[in-house]
Amino acid sequence: MSDLHVDGMGVSAGVVETIVAIATQEVDGVASVGSAKVSGLRGMISNKVSGNTGIDVHIGENDHLTIAVHIVALYGAVLPELAESVRAAISDAVTTQVGAHIDSIDVYVEGLKRDR
Repeated sequence: MSDLHVDGMGVSAGVVETIVAIATQEVDGVASVGSAKVSGLRGMISNKVSGNTGIDVHIGENDHLTIAVHIVALYGAVLPELAESVRAAISDAVTTQVGAHIDSIDVYVEGLKRDR
Protein backbone atom coordinates (compact mmCIF):
# COMPACT_ATOMS: atom_id res chain seq x y z
CA MET A 1 0.00 0.00 0.00
CA SER A 2 1.14 3.50 -0.69
CA ASP A 3 0.79 6.65 1.35
CA LEU A 4 -2.21 8.94 1.31
CA HIS A 5 -1.52 12.63 0.68
CA VAL A 6 -3.99 15.19 2.03
CA ASP A 7 -3.28 18.92 2.30
CA GLY A 8 0.49 18.50 2.27
CA MET A 9 0.43 15.67 4.80
CA GLY A 10 1.40 12.07 4.13
CA VAL A 11 -0.43 9.32 6.01
CA SER A 12 0.42 5.64 5.66
CA ALA A 13 -2.32 3.20 4.74
CA GLY A 14 -1.52 1.41 8.01
CA VAL A 15 -2.59 4.47 9.97
CA VAL A 16 -5.89 4.55 8.07
CA GLU A 17 -6.34 0.81 8.75
CA THR A 18 -5.84 1.41 12.48
CA ILE A 19 -8.40 4.24 12.48
CA VAL A 20 -10.86 1.95 10.67
CA ALA A 21 -10.21 -0.91 13.13
CA ILE A 22 -10.73 1.22 16.23
CA ALA A 23 -13.83 2.97 14.84
CA THR A 24 -15.33 -0.40 13.89
CA GLN A 25 -14.61 -2.01 17.27
CA GLU A 26 -16.40 0.86 19.04
CA VAL A 27 -19.72 0.16 17.25
CA ASP A 28 -22.31 -1.63 19.41
CA GLY A 29 -23.03 -5.03 17.91
CA VAL A 30 -19.52 -5.65 16.55
CA ALA A 31 -17.84 -8.56 18.33
CA SER A 32 -14.54 -8.27 16.46
CA VAL A 33 -12.85 -7.14 13.27
CA GLY A 34 -11.82 -9.93 10.89
CA SER A 35 -13.18 -13.45 10.55
CA ALA A 36 -14.20 -15.40 13.64
CA LYS A 37 -11.32 -17.84 13.20
CA VAL A 38 -8.64 -15.18 12.66
CA SER A 39 -10.00 -12.85 15.35
CA GLY A 40 -10.06 -15.61 17.94
CA LEU A 41 -6.51 -16.70 17.20
CA ARG A 42 -5.22 -13.13 17.09
CA GLY A 43 -7.02 -12.35 20.34
CA MET A 44 -5.22 -15.22 22.06
CA ILE A 45 -1.86 -13.91 20.87
CA SER A 46 -2.31 -10.17 21.36
CA ASN A 47 -4.86 -7.50 22.18
CA LYS A 48 -3.16 -4.96 19.93
CA VAL A 49 -4.85 -3.46 16.88
CA SER A 50 -1.93 -4.27 14.61
CA GLY A 51 -1.87 -6.19 11.39
CA ASN A 52 -5.52 -5.27 10.94
CA THR A 53 -6.49 -8.56 9.31
CA GLY A 54 -9.95 -8.04 7.92
CA ILE A 55 -9.39 -4.47 6.74
CA ASP A 56 -8.47 -3.45 3.22
CA VAL A 57 -7.71 0.18 2.43
CA HIS A 58 -7.13 1.03 -1.22
CA ILE A 59 -5.76 4.45 -2.09
CA GLY A 60 -6.97 5.32 -5.58
CA GLU A 61 -6.71 8.23 -7.95
CA ASN A 62 -6.65 11.67 -6.35
CA ASP A 63 -6.04 9.97 -2.97
CA HIS A 64 -9.64 8.78 -2.72
CA LEU A 65 -10.15 5.80 -0.43
CA THR A 66 -12.00 2.54 -0.93
CA ILE A 67 -12.38 0.67 2.35
CA ALA A 68 -13.50 -2.90 3.05
CA VAL A 69 -13.90 -4.23 6.58
CA HIS A 70 -14.76 -7.78 7.65
CA ILE A 71 -16.49 -8.15 11.00
CA VAL A 72 -17.93 -10.71 13.38
CA ALA A 73 -21.29 -9.48 14.67
CA LEU A 74 -22.94 -10.21 17.98
CA TYR A 75 -25.86 -12.61 17.60
CA GLY A 76 -29.14 -10.69 17.54
CA ALA A 77 -27.76 -7.58 15.85
CA VAL A 78 -29.86 -6.31 12.95
CA LEU A 79 -27.20 -6.75 10.29
CA PRO A 80 -28.25 -4.04 7.77
CA GLU A 81 -28.41 -1.49 10.61
CA LEU A 82 -25.10 -2.71 12.02
CA ALA A 83 -23.41 -2.38 8.62
CA GLU A 84 -24.74 1.17 8.29
CA SER A 85 -23.49 2.05 11.79
CA VAL A 86 -20.05 0.65 10.94
CA ARG A 87 -19.95 2.66 7.69
CA ALA A 88 -20.96 5.84 9.54
CA ALA A 89 -18.35 5.31 12.28
CA ILE A 90 -15.58 4.67 9.76
CA SER A 91 -16.57 7.64 7.60
CA ASP A 92 -16.71 9.99 10.59
CA ALA A 93 -13.38 8.80 12.03
CA VAL A 94 -11.42 8.84 8.77
CA THR A 95 -12.89 12.14 7.58
CA THR A 96 -12.30 13.84 10.94
CA GLN A 97 -8.82 12.47 11.64
CA VAL A 98 -7.36 12.39 8.14
CA GLY A 99 -9.55 14.59 5.97
CA ALA A 100 -9.55 12.08 3.12
CA HIS A 101 -12.35 11.55 0.61
CA ILE A 102 -13.95 8.09 0.81
CA ASP A 103 -15.45 6.61 -2.36
CA SER A 104 -16.92 3.53 -0.69
CA ILE A 105 -17.02 1.53 2.52
CA ASP A 106 -18.01 -2.13 2.21
CA VAL A 107 -18.87 -4.14 5.33
CA TYR A 108 -18.70 -7.94 5.23
CA VAL A 109 -20.21 -9.94 8.09
CA GLU A 110 -17.99 -13.02 8.35
CA GLY A 111 -19.58 -14.61 11.40
CA LEU A 112 -21.75 -14.31 14.48
CA LYS A 113 -20.83 -14.56 18.14
CA ARG A 114 -23.08 -15.06 21.14
CA ASP A 115 -22.62 -12.44 23.83
CA ARG A 116 -22.41 -14.21 27.19
